[in-house]
Amino acid sequence: MAGISLLEKFKQAAGVICKQGLIQFPVADTAVTIIQRVVGNSEDELDLIYAFREKPSQTLDQLVASSGFSEEKIMRLTASLAKKGLIFNQHSSNGIMVYRLLPLMMVGLMEYKFMGELTGSEAEKELARLFEQLLAELRDQTQGHYDMLAPLFAAAPAVDRTVPAGKTADGKAIRVIPVEKPLNSSEEFVLPSQTVEAIINKFDDIAVGHCFCRQRRKLLGDTCKTNAPVLNCFSFGKSARHTSAQGFAKKVTREEALKILKEAEQAGLIHKAFHPGSRESNPETSICNCCKDCCDTLRIWRDGTLPMINSTYHLSVIDIDACTGCGTCLDWCPTDAIVLNEDGVANRDENACLGCGVCARFCPESAISLKAGLRKVFILPPRLRSA
Repeated sequence: MAGISLLEKFKQAAGVICKQGLIQFPVADTAVTIIQRVVGNSEDELDLIYAFREKPSQTLDQLVASSGFSEEKIMRLTASLAKKGLIFNQHSSNGIMVYRLLPLMMVGLMEYKFMGELTGSEAEKELARLFEQLLAELRDQTQGHYDMLAPLFAAAPAVDRTVPAGKTADGKAIRVIPVEKPLNSSEEFVLPSQTVEAIINKFDDIAVGHCFCRQRRKLLGDTCKTNAPVLNCFSFGKSARHTSAQGFAKKVTREEALKILKEAEQAGLIHKAFHPGSRESNPETSICNCCKDCCDTLRIWRDGTLPMINSTYHLSVIDIDACTGCGTCLDWCPTDAIVLNEDGVANRDENACLGCGVCARFCPESAISLKAGLRKVFILPPRLRSA
């Protein structure tokens, strides 16, 4: 890209990155500034990013052709961009190194930049503010085109999958009501792992990093109101190899991972598993442990930015005879799916229940069970204004 200014190169690189992932961002000043802060004045890195404009995942040979750089130069540049959170560089199943350009978020630059151990520097705070501005611009885009976007949102796949809590606060197993299978069902469906223990036991490579949501909120001066633990953002397999190699996370044993997950569950955090391409037939790539206060998925839904689209295999069931109306489940429910009815008894909205089991975990009367059965939870963001 000889003959164009450095600013124009930033815009072109930002334009390529903004097209990646599930969410398409406009190439506005905020996105360009984020790329400026992350990449710095490395024109070669900007040129390499631009080489992904037609194909977001490329082998070394393909990058030589698309960028015009030598193999040695490409390997050096991709290693640098991987450390900056913009390139995922791992071998495919047949052993070929593949370089994939990452999106701004879900899962990409924003998550990786705030997943490692932070210092609280002004540079980190500025980047956190820029991403907050980027999300505000996305909210404006959603609200301004609400009627047009609503059917597109409804057709989108689930972003993540809720894995339920297994035990109550006093260590008893949460009761699960088995799914009622229709007698005429001929379609075979392989159920994904329904406990975090089963997921952990699948993998030899496990890495844990800091919760990027809670860390970013803290940089913005918004400390977690639930005082949730932070070191519990898991990645598995090639994702674990990538995050640990770049310093975003550290490798842990199965035993260490299970201990961290037990602490997360004790804190009332919600287990959310992610699958490649939102296909649950594929092994999990990661588990987030989300709090009601800071989780980006919950916040950007409540703020009117994006819908809640979640896959779940459970639904909370409240025993109205055992419920005393204490309101504990209302406080813990991440989607405010439970209210007290006119009789002072907890009433659950099926359409908003993630099946996370947090209500059952903390119910002092053991009045809540989980009913098994595949569900997709889809809730549009609140409409804040007319288009």
